[in-house]
Amino acid sequence: MLNVSKEEMRHGVSWGREEAASTREGYAIVTALFIWTGESKGGFLAKRVSDSAGEAPGTKVGRAARTAQREYAPIEDDPTIRGSAPEGAADAPVSESAKPSMHEVFGPGGFLEKCMVAGFDRLTVCSDYEYRPAQLEMAELVHDAFESHHHAMVEAGTGTGKTLAYLLPAICSGRRVVISTATKSLQEQLYQKDIPFLQKHFAPNLKVAVMKGRANFLCISKLNQMADQGLLKGMEELDAFRQIKDWAKLTETGDRAELTFLPDDSELWGKLDARRDTCTGKNCPSFNPCFVTGMHQRAAEADLIIVNHHLFFADLALKQDDFGSILPEYSAVVFDEAHEIEDVASDYFGRQISNFRFEELARDADQTLRLLHLGTSSLLRKTQRIRERGRGFFELFPPRDGRFSFLRHEREAFLEQNREAYDSLATSLKSMEAEFAALTAKPEELTRIARRSFELRQELSFLLESNERNFVYWYERRNKGVFLTATPIDVSQILRQRLFEQFDTVILTSATLTVGGRFDYIRQRLGIDHAKDRALPPEFDYPKQALLYLPRKMPDVRDAGFQPKAADEIVQLLELTHGRAFCLFTSYSQMNDLFERVRSRVSFPMLLQGTAPRSVLLERFKNTEAAVLFATASFWQGVDVPGEQLSCVIVDRLPFAVPSDPIVAARVRALQEDGRNPFAEFQVPQAVLSLKQGFGRLIRAKTDRGVLALLDTRLQRMPYGKIFLESLPRYGITHELADVARFLDANGASGRLGAKSASPS
Repeated sequence: MLNVSKEEMRHGVSWGREEAASTREGYAIVTALFIWTGESKGGFLAKRVSDSAGEAPGTKVGRAARTAQREYAPIEDDPTIRGSAPEGAADAPVSESAKPSMHEVFGPGGFLEKCMVAGFDRLTVCSDYEYRPAQLEMAELVHDAFESHHHAMVEAGTGTGKTLAYLLPAICSGRRVVISTATKSLQEQLYQKDIPFLQKHFAPNLKVAVMKGRANFLCISKLNQMADQGLLKGMEELDAFRQIKDWAKLTETGDRAELTFLPDDSELWGKLDARRDTCTGKNCPSFNPCFVTGMHQRAAEADLIIVNHHLFFADLALKQDDFGSILPEYSAVVFDEAHEIEDVASDYFGRQISNFRFEELARDADQTLRLLHLGTSSLLRKTQRIRERGRGFFELFPPRDGRFSFLRHEREAFLEQNREAYDSLATSLKSMEAEFAALTAKPEELTRIARRSFELRQELSFLLESNERNFVYWYERRNKGVFLTATPIDVSQILRQRLFEQFDTVILTSATLTVGGRFDYIRQRLGIDHAKDRALPPEFDYPKQALLYLPRKMPDVRDAGFQPKAADEIVQLLELTHGRAFCLFTSYSQMNDLFERVRSRVSFPMLLQGTAPRSVLLERFKNTEAAVLFATASFWQGVDVPGEQLSCVIVDRLPFAVPSDPIVAARVRALQEDGRNPFAEFQVPQAVLSLKQGFGRLIRAKTDRGVLALLDTRLQRMPYGKIFLESLPRYGITHELADVARFLDANGASGRLGAKSASPS
């Protein structure tokens, strides 16, 4: 689910550039990295904010690249950190040239290693630290990009220590840097583990802010109104409300992530969060204690701003439409898990409506009218009519679940057949807007709802009647939701203009950026014309730690006999691994079919995606001996289960995107029309990166060992199979289950197998 709606982007989330810049003066942070044990070894180097915003040398002219620059000052001139070092530690004046090199930090016997030896918090840092050449190389690449003002792409596998390798250069750069991660959980990991470590050992005055979408924060005004209005339903909701009210008095952030008792699908939170467009901004009586305001203020003062990809591209899309911005000014960006950028950017530079948005509009209008004591029977009938006509309109779409193209001639035929329902829905929105406009008193809350209604009409018209060439139009029915969407076919030009040409330093890192050892695919998809790139050598001994099992005697994945034979292979593998496995599939139908075929033939605890929330299933897997999890796309990446609990990853087939998917089909057509080969340039590379992500779940530490199994013989039979093998780490390979058994034997060793390398030398 996306974290930021289009309405949210346009209203109540902008953070003025002038406001952000005005809070930058007079702050100093520590960036020189000196460690001492018992006696002084050197001093700290503090950066002092200049009195006015400037522009880094070499930055683009674009307004988004401007940021306050800092000057270096001796530690004794900075009263904010005086006394934090031993006496004499900062006697000598220091300058920008005194900044330590990355080799001094990450190299053998460097500052990083010394601080580990000197003592560390076991909750945030692993005790088995050792010098890692790939980490040093990555830090030098990122540091050079910040210093020389250029873009960089770094493929860094698990175990590299890439987080510190980009955070420390970012701190040393003297620039405000945005760190964008794939998920909110990764944001929390950075903020709760990596940042405290850096602040303890390297930069005690480093200011860091975490920014999330408004839906993650409590609205104090709504909380106060709700307490007075009696709009709660049932004892369970009343009890939850009381707990939230008590928590609101104690929390510093108002972030719902702190509410561990609140279920993910809580309807109560939807009534209390800060996302809704009833937000009145500075006119709100709770503006100063507002948690969203506090988040923006912390970000305006921060040196590092940690966001997720959804919020970053919501902000970038907002800037494109000149609606303001969510993030304060910054001059550089680091994308962790950068392989997800294209999909997220496509969401935010596209357009979408759903039945849920109409339901939410009616519900929010109802609630606001009642809270403001303006709920006349006439107005409440207007909101009810929106609800009824919205439901009627979306029920016109076929009942089958899935994603389907909605081409121009199909939309024209749909409108011709359902013109009355379409017009009546638009009219119901317009009628409510007119009634609000006729009110003598026009509270800001209703003005925002009316604007939201107007924009919903505009979106409805665009999705049903426009014919933009760079968009693919499609609809999806998913459970109780119907979604109409227009997605950019190609976001490379958008990203080139809005991101890579606007900012002089963009760092992209992930364990999966290359195909066949090259960055060509990611460059083409993201519009990256000029960037230094490097695929770092792995930190793990893959030939010894992982064995890739490729059975020879399997039917083609398209044959009817594939499923029963796949079930046989899975059962045999699970018996050898004693459970402890992920079985990953490219579709729900395949997953469910094989789950039913396997479950009665093994005695291990079986978990199935869809039977519980993803986080719950993952915790059950981690805490259940010999568990087996059957799952699809959401478990192919971002899941970390180190140790013996996960000893096998089984993939049923090469993860090619479904060719009938509207977005995939449109992108294939676009490449064909351009005279290019979509299979070689788009479909194969996309599948390669997906397979690398899926297999990446297995080896997460140097002590991990396990088996990877791919049941799709196309890897061995088809010419493109070579590209997959060239792209994978150098696993050992076998075609025999007997080799798998020997590899898994506690007394066995993969070196005895005589297994060949997965990648040609």
